[in-house]
Amino acid sequence: MNIQLFRMAAAVLTNEDGRRTAGKVLALILSPLIILAAFLCCFGDGASRHNNAVVSAAFYGAEFSDKVPKEYRTHITEMQEAFSLLDSATVYVNQKAEEGSLDPVQVKAVFFALCFGDNAPTRAAADRFVDCFYKTETRTRMVTVVQEDGTEELVEETYEVAVPLSVEDVYEKLTTWRGRVVTDAERSNAVDIYAIVMGSMGGDTFNGDYEPGGSAPIELDVSMLTDPTTKNAADLVTYVTNAWNSGWGYVWGTYGQVLTPELLQYKLTQYPDGAGKYADFIRANWLGRHTADCVGLIKGYGWLSTDTMTIDYGTHGMPDIGANEMFYNATRRGGIETMPDTPGLAVWKTGHIGVYIGNGEVVEAMGTKYGVVKTQLEGRGWTHWLEIPYINYD
Repeated sequence: MNIQLFRMAAAVLTNEDGRRTAGKVLALILSPLIILAAFLCCFGDGASRHNNAVVSAAFYGAEFSDKVPKEYRTHITEMQEAFSLLDSATVYVNQKAEEGSLDPVQVKAVFFALCFGDNAPTRAAADRFVDCFYKTETRTRMVTVVQEDGTEELVEETYEVAVPLSVEDVYEKLTTWRGRVVTDAERSNAVDIYAIVMGSMGGDTFNGDYEPGGSAPIELDVSMLTDPTTKNAADLVTYVTNAWNSGWGYVWGTYGQVLTPELLQYKLTQYPDGAGKYADFIRANWLGRHTADCVGLIKGYGWLSTDTMTIDYGTHGMPDIGANEMFYNATRRGGIETMPDTPGLAVWKTGHIGVYIGNGEVVEAMGTKYGVVKTQLEGRGWTHWLEIPYINYD
């Protein structure tokens, strides 16, 4: 029986990337389904361990072998349908936010940890789940109103704002939503799933050679870009090189903003594991600087509005996706041994991504204790290259 289950697991992803991920066991996640418990058990420690292939299939899609049970494929499809509804609900909430925003991957990671194996929710049920991640506040503002006689008058109006909640408040609301306490194991599942999708939390120790960034911030301006009207590989290289020269720091969940005390506090409550455990180091080293995590370094360029030179979340056609999502969404990619010498390509390994700048060098947001650094392409363990979706390589 175990041999048959092992073969079933190996068949989950039939492409090369899937076969490589299918054997990697990461973090906790239990499905209430016996078949998935057995699926996990075939890798050992199955009652408490969760396989990366399950997350990969749900978040990135997969080509399933006929050997994979229909019931399993159905639950992956149900989760993907749920993700679509959750994304729509999250976008709606973020349109009403003024400071901070919901992280769509975090919402989906928590849902995955709590609900894998359930039927896809209705749109109303998805909305209720997302409701657990924020509260609404009524605020006032002054607006200009044109009177019938053509004169303008400032009047006060009230409006509602969506305010993201801390992780503790989220789980308190989720306990009410679910009708029972969310366990520590389930919370740990959500953190690990998020890390699989978004990338490393940035706490690893690196013993190789790297060039730290500069100490004097150099503000990017339009004159440095070759074509401010497009998102192109050459300007991506300029952008990340500027980030390195300027000594950008690393904070999980950031994408190029200046790290103010208020932003740091928000990230500490939003990601108590990813940022909270490094709070003292971040305060001592990165406050007042631009910061990004590995994929945030790339998304910051995608969201850069060159008319104002501001980074505007979720703009210019680039969605808020993680390092692994960016890789799996790429239509052109390959093994690192086949990489063309094209500056602006991304280099990737599971959970981490950087930008190749030419001459055998890469700029990457390496981790909390390193910030944005320059490394050699060889020797960093990159497994694949890709053309970043939404970046022009012509």
